[in-house]
Amino acid sequence: MRLKHIAFALLVATALTGCNDTLDSASIDLKSVKNKVEQPLPSSILTEMQKKNMPRNSPIMIRILKEEGKLEVWKARADNRFEVIKSYDICAWSGKLGPKVKEGDRQAPEGFYNLTPAHLNPNSKYYLAINTGFPNRYDAANGRTGSNLMIHGACSSSGCYSMTDEQVLEIYAFARDAFKGGQTSVQLQALPFRMNAENMARHRDSQNYDFWKMLKTGYDHFEVTKRPPEVNVCEKKYVFNQQADSNGTFAPAAACPSMSTPPALSAALTSYEKTYQVAYTKALEKFDGKVWYEPTEAERKAVVAGKRKGRDIAYAPTGTSLEAGKLLSQSEFQEMMEKRMASQNKPANTVLASAAPVTFRPGTAADRMKQDRLPAGGPAAQSTGTVPTVATAQGTTTTVPIPAQNPLAYAAPPITEEKKKPFWKFWSQE
Repeated sequence: MRLKHIAFALLVATALTGCNDTLDSASIDLKSVKNKVEQPLPSSILTEMQKKNMPRNSPIMIRILKEEGKLEVWKARADNRFEVIKSYDICAWSGKLGPKVKEGDRQAPEGFYNLTPAHLNPNSKYYLAINTGFPNRYDAANGRTGSNLMIHGACSSSGCYSMTDEQVLEIYAFARDAFKGGQTSVQLQALPFRMNAENMARHRDSQNYDFWKMLKTGYDHFEVTKRPPEVNVCEKKYVFNQQADSNGTFAPAAACPSMSTPPALSAALTSYEKTYQVAYTKALEKFDGKVWYEPTEAERKAVVAGKRKGRDIAYAPTGTSLEAGKLLSQSEFQEMMEKRMASQNKPANTVLASAAPVTFRPGTAADRMKQDRLPAGGPAAQSTGTVPTVATAQGTTTTVPIPAQNPLAYAAPPITEEKKKPFWKFWSQE
């Protein structure tokens, strides 16, 4: 009973951390659309933009939260701070939490990506599409492979973030209007979950934890500034809002130059980190002896199987990881894994894929807090650990077909350097 209470409280806490005052669903009737590429945003969104003091063509940022199954569109107000203008439920994403590693692993990308007008695909077989830009410099430096990974319509995913046609029509319009207003690059933050203290503590035993801590640095910078962080790559890792000293340059596979964080930003991050560490300590105590079971794609599909009734066979929604996952004690998790291993003797089409093994780190909650603390040097310091690779096994069922590999013949444009004003000068304009 106590376990159920904890799981329920976790879901409530996650919901409360979201933006509850946003519009939740697409409001466009596709039957009335004559030109999908130039379809204007609905009047309800334009009215909301006026209330929030957001110019119609001001810059945007897109943030994806995998576990929560959310795609958020953030838009710049007149003061150059970004605020959520709309949040969408992602209709389908394939694989499990964790980054995409290689072509064909069915994983949806995680990381920081730049979207340009060339990434918009008005001729997609999935209504409309926006290429995520995978692989970016970080992915390429770490040998990760994959292509044609999109945000698109049709609610059918094989490594993509798939929306409904109505949703992608609006998302496409947000990007189109921002580009018309002069924005040259839209930042896409594809994150495993909302990276607050409770979620980080709940996923502390994941094999992806070091990678996620690196992403969290960029997440924190955005939470503090409400401006998309300046992203660079050196030593095969992301670095955020770093000013290179002595004319140093950032190269993905080369050593990082001598670099520093602007003083005002560093002070703000230090304050943010103090609050975070207090919350993280409490979260570690709350989840001590517990482990989060990350569901397979098949298990996520099962919780929303009813939505497929009466639909085309290609329509393949997936539920969220929060809906299908479980918070278990270590003994309960071990028992589940033993039963799953025993079931491997059954026909393959009746067996869900085994979860990745979890290594429980010894010690008290206080010991774990020391292990999980961000790198020495304060919150502005960058992760120097190596980034692990992930091999994810996916399950299948006889009742919920998994769509074939995305056939979109639309590759990401080549990576080019973008000339723009140094971010620290922009930061100083308060």
